[in-house]
Amino acid sequence: MINVIASVRVREGCLSRFIDIFKSNITSVLAEKGCIEYVPTVDVPSGLPPQELDENVVTIIEKWDSLADLQTHLSSPHMLLYQEKVKELVERVSLRVLTEA
Repeated sequence: MINVIASVRVREGCLSRFIDIFKSNITSVLAEKGCIEYVPTVDVPSGLPPQELDENVVTIIEKWDSLADLQTHLSSPHMLLYQEKVKELVERVSLRVLTEA
């Protein structure tokens, strides 16, 4: 299994719009071969050190059966459309692709 942690920093004031666009794509992603989980999350103040809070970051948690399924996902038509819709809202993206140790 492949786990993905994607951090998307959105422009100030664009969080709600970004999340709406993201959520409208979830059904299509979950229907893809190999997709186990695909969910956007935001920071929750916990008071636990060393937590870093950022109200403009959406962390996407994904699980895929294989790296090949993830790679296919990234070039799927609905993902290309999603990327076009959010490109003006996003400042930067970082990606961690992980497997169980």
